[in-house]
Amino acid sequence: MEQWSWLGAHARRTPEKLAVIHGETGISLTYRVLDARSLAFARLLAGLGLRAGDHIAVVMENNLRYFEVCWAAVRSGLVVTPVNRYLTAAEAAYIVKDGGSKVVISSHAMRKLASGLVALTPDCVAHFMIDGVIDGWQSYEQALSSAPEEIEPEERLGTLMLYSSGTTGRPKGILRAPTSTALHDLVDPVRQRLYESYRFDSDTVYLSTAPLYHSAPIAYALHLMCRGATLVFMERFDAQTALALIERYRITHSQWVPTMFVRLLKLPGMVREGYDLSSLRVAIHAAAPCPIEVKQQMIAWWGPILHEYYGATEGNGITQIDSADWLAHPGSVGRPLCGTLHICDDTGAPCPDGTPGLIYFERAAPAFHYHRDEEKTRRAQHPLHPLWTAVGDIGYVDGEGYLYLTDRQSFMIISGGVNIYPQAIEDALVSHPHVLDAAVIGVPHPEMGEEVMAVVELVAEAVPCDTLADELRAFLRERVARYMVPRSFDFVDALPRLPTGKLYKQALRERYGAVKRAPGA
Repeated sequence: MEQWSWLGAHARRTPEKLAVIHGETGISLTYRVLDARSLAFARLLAGLGLRAGDHIAVVMENNLRYFEVCWAAVRSGLVVTPVNRYLTAAEAAYIVKDGGSKVVISSHAMRKLASGLVALTPDCVAHFMIDGVIDGWQSYEQALSSAPEEIEPEERLGTLMLYSSGTTGRPKGILRAPTSTALHDLVDPVRQRLYESYRFDSDTVYLSTAPLYHSAPIAYALHLMCRGATLVFMERFDAQTALALIERYRITHSQWVPTMFVRLLKLPGMVREGYDLSSLRVAIHAAAPCPIEVKQQMIAWWGPILHEYYGATEGNGITQIDSADWLAHPGSVGRPLCGTLHICDDTGAPCPDGTPGLIYFERAAPAFHYHRDEEKTRRAQHPLHPLWTAVGDIGYVDGEGYLYLTDRQSFMIISGGVNIYPQAIEDALVSHPHVLDAAVIGVPHPEMGEEVMAVVELVAEAVPCDTLADELRAFLRERVARYMVPRSFDFVDALPRLPTGKLYKQALRERYGAVKRAPGA
């Protein structure tokens, strides 16, 4: 199998090979053009005075030029922060300022957000806009064409600084400093092992289905380009369009989140069966626990090509599992690829096998820190073992060392002194034919402390009513413990789910007055 290389090497070896394609439009960049444009932007940033270790921010939709901007930073020792494109101007400005970004890159498609960003980020030395300009922004294309050719930026490895999704609180900057400054070390040894299991190579044609501001899509994109692969990206996810792209581009590898699987499975049978998916060799999924019935149906449809991993943006540990192993251990997210697993209770004491607790990964050295927040960094550490870190997920291991996710620590409901994990209820609900999406939260109860409430998004043909709520309760009684069955239901047009697939439960808590716990989790 080919060794990992560097963007410039592929630009010299296969200059006209397509590095990245906008799936819906077909517009593309070759390795030669991607290399040249990223180098030009690196020169431009160096001309503005940016040096290795300085920060830039990208506030943009999934755009072809996203990749050249990130490569410019990564090849010149800079730290690049992809910003959630669905934030308000004030929320985006918080990330820009908190991260200390000196330059912001946006696009004309993001002009509504961008129009308020300049005044809120006065310390930035430049604001560049792609595909057009508005007041206060400079044309990216014009600036790139006049990049100072006499400047040669220092060729050293930069990095990404991602911000947590903020589903349970204010976003946190997560900085994982590279262990090397050599460009060829972009892919660290642990992730090399993970990617090797997927058999990525220069013949890979990879479908990226999610927003590029999220950690996995942009990290996988950069790493695949180190293989000389071709990346096809979606501007936004649509289930039927994704199937059409697999057929059109003969996709070999892809990455998904469980909510995408649910939407694929809810397509009419004739639609699902109408596309040639025979080129697909590996379907990777992560980001949230996948309901067992959903994954069983996906394996029955696509075959044993599903590969799941569990890890956080913090990078403190990774587990993985393939389809064969999963079928033998349904519901598991696998065994550790790196880091030693520890499941601990609230006091930090180890939990017996099969007992849920906070998931810690033990590493030989600190894996990450939260930018400008040493207190949050300290809270992520085990009370007795600083090299054991947790990011707020609850789970348990079986006797063979396989990890099973239960829920987020902050999503747990405590009703009458009993701990209830909403994920199991949500997984059962989405298996009902009338349910498209579901969220379960705890709302205040005068006697029990909290009671279970379900917020449900229905498929188009279903009609919300008390009779359907009773039907869902009866359906759940056959699948979860009686104390877990929701006392109340609310039917909504759409749940506040982020494009990354994560449920934005903070919004639901605010809407329904739910109990909050575990700040910063």
